[in-house]
Amino acid sequence: MSAGSSGAQVARAEGEPLTILGVMLRSADYLAERGVETARLDAEHMLAHTLGVGRLEMYLQHERPLDESELERFRPLLRRRAQREPLQYILGRQAFRDLELEVGPGVLIPRPETEQLVEAVLAWAKGKEELVALDIGTGSGAIALSLLQEGGFTRCVGTDASAEALEFAARNANAAGLASRLELREGSLLGPIGDDERFDTVVSNPPYVAVSERDALQPEVVSWEPAEALFAGADGLDVLRQIVPAAAPALRVGGLLALEVGDGQAGAVVELVRKAESYSDMTVHPDLAGKGRIVTAVRAGRS
Repeated sequence: MSAGSSGAQVARAEGEPLTILGVMLRSADYLAERGVETARLDAEHMLAHTLGVGRLEMYLQHERPLDESELERFRPLLRRRAQREPLQYILGRQAFRDLELEVGPGVLIPRPETEQLVEAVLAWAKGKEELVALDIGTGSGAIALSLLQEGGFTRCVGTDASAEALEFAARNANAAGLASRLELREGSLLGPIGDDERFDTVVSNPPYVAVSERDALQPEVVSWEPAEALFAGADGLDVLRQIVPAAAPALRVGGLLALEVGDGQAGAVVELVRKAESYSDMTVHPDLAGKGRIVTAVRAGRS
């Protein structure tokens, strides 16, 4: 898409003031023509971001004409969204529970299902104190930072094979004032964890998308988010097959294993947990749509 094609959508007709509302409507139409499902909402967010105001404040001044400098700052954002770059990457942030996280190319965008994963861990941790968690594949740090901020967790170790993702996690930890309690380690899965280390909780939102599902994903996902954080073999279970048995030695007896899984995978993951012969109390938790998307289990054994 050329710069001119998007610029035409927000070009000022001779003698006609281009207002906030006018730009919003034209931009929404432009994005909708290019397959963006949330075209109006995305146009609003990008314009508010450009103007440095909230969406409500923007609506209160919707008849205000935009000057050329404002339009020049907005047009590149519109072009990027028309190319199906995720809105979160364009704005550079994503809300997650009580956090405002920095995100961008190279890190998975946190999703509502993962908020439910955090909720399941917090429910288990209620009333407990001085807990230590391990977040496998921490990405932006969303899970680890939420546990530190909301629960009885005093420390969390976050691992990730991507140095780029760990940089986002470090910045997010600093912004949340939690850097001293989050230890980030580069490496795959539990690779950076010592044989003698034990945790009260091992939690992960691992890659779980089957390679065969690639063509069904939206361009915002498959063309922009890191493939290594999405795909896990022919059935989407390759990474989970590694995590389930490897997590057991890292968990204290009575500790919690908590995993986010793909739609329709919960039964298979429960079977993986059962075959590991290290866990009890396997539970499948529904997401907001009522689908089984969180699997938890307790480390069995004698304390």
